[in-house]
Amino acid sequence: MLKELDLRMDEMKNRLETLHPETEAQQLEYDQLLRDLEEMRMAYRPKTAADKVYLARHPMRPNINDYISALFTDFFECRGDRLCKNDESIVGGVALFHGMSVTVIGHKKGRTLPENLACNFGMPGPEGYRKALRLMKQAEKFGRPIITFIDTPGAYPGKEAEERGQAEAIARNLAEMSSLSVPIISIVTGEGSSGGALALGVADAVLMLEHSIYAVLSPEGFSSILWKDSSRWGEAAEQMKLTAQDLLKLGLIDGIVAEPMGGAHSDPAQMMRTLDATLYAQLKGLCKLRPSALTAARYQKFRKMGNLPQEEHT
Repeated sequence: MLKELDLRMDEMKNRLETLHPETEAQQLEYDQLLRDLEEMRMAYRPKTAADKVYLARHPMRPNINDYISALFTDFFECRGDRLCKNDESIVGGVALFHGMSVTVIGHKKGRTLPENLACNFGMPGPEGYRKALRLMKQAEKFGRPIITFIDTPGAYPGKEAEERGQAEAIARNLAEMSSLSVPIISIVTGEGSSGGALALGVADAVLMLEHSIYAVLSPEGFSSILWKDSSRWGEAAEQMKLTAQDLLKLGLIDGIVAEPMGGAHSDPAQMMRTLDATLYAQLKGLCKLRPSALTAARYQKFRKMGNLPQEEHT
């Protein structure tokens, strides 16, 4: 698995940093380590769905703050749901994209434990989804396209979230997003699980980064429910068809954004250039459509999901 390869590469990098060749033997070791490390980099390709899950959750993978900084200018964050509080696990606001005013919304994950505690590990409560919907309705009022970045293990399932209307907040987002009259583009950048992801994913164009995942629940949850054994999550990942390639074949997403070799975290600058070009092309096409055509096509797009050809039922 890629996780083991990552650990070996980290050990080799640490050895290279501490090795200062002074003898011929040390120089030979240094050169050999460089060759071995380059071979590992060339072999660093996901071969299984479990590898994709690992890359999708990689702690150094770009997060919403990275995407906002690299892709947009003049970002102005809007906070709070105007009912209860501000949810740090969803970031949203107004920005410029190639000179066009847009609304940007995304799940927020941290890289360190304090950062993840501050944003609840990317698991929004109902306040986060109400904040997102508030910004979407504002975007519709002022005719701004909406771009959402999905990266969450799911909505927060705690007692407090349920008491404050978690299910209702997600359901309302699904209903309201389906009828918005402005273009909506959603990008799954890491992991997208359950209604917590779908609440930002009812879009005209749903894209996934090459090594991201999108499913009804986590592989660990799937294997715990089906086999009462969470250790079989790798097997579950294969069964769930949660990779971008699987979902494109099933017609559940509209496109895949290529990642640099080794994943988005290995070359963030290249990842941003690729995503910028993809978003610009998608937005340019969607902005040519009339609002009524956008909403009609979006409605039909999601109504058709799950309707397999007759021969596939037999």
